[in-house]
Amino acid sequence: MSDNNELTVFLVDDDDVACEAVVRSFKKHSIPFPVVTAKDGVEALEVLRGKHPSKRFTGPIVILLDLNMPRMDGFEFLQELRSDPELSSNVVFILTTSNDDNDRTRAYSEHIAGYMVKSSVGPQFSRLANLLSHYKASVTLPAVKSA
Repeated sequence: MSDNNELTVFLVDDDDVACEAVVRSFKKHSIPFPVVTAKDGVEALEVLRGKHPSKRFTGPIVILLDLNMPRMDGFEFLQELRSDPELSSNVVFILTTSNDDNDRTRAYSEHIAGYMVKSSVGPQFSRLANLLSHYKASVTLPAVKSA
């Protein structure tokens, strides 16, 4: 069982620069959440299913998901996530460069919690850091199930 005050951000994005910017933003805004990363949907599912050799979670998670990735993109990942009874309740926010209405509508049909365009979340992802801090303070997330 994990500490109910902990939150791990699971960042699924193949863009190293964006990942580093998110981590820097959390540090700058004193957001204490550890960040675990995956380069695409395939690796993300391995981590979520406890099959990754080194990446694990210590508490409840919020997934930040990019849509455009190699091997398995964000939409394919969402379909797999939502079809798996063990993973379907995970909270997912889209964090992408796509401002396309079709992408946004399609993502919301997969029961995401929110859709954010990277260029709109403020300098150095400051709005993202604030959103996650307020979100964690306002909701109770399910505990991570051990694989």
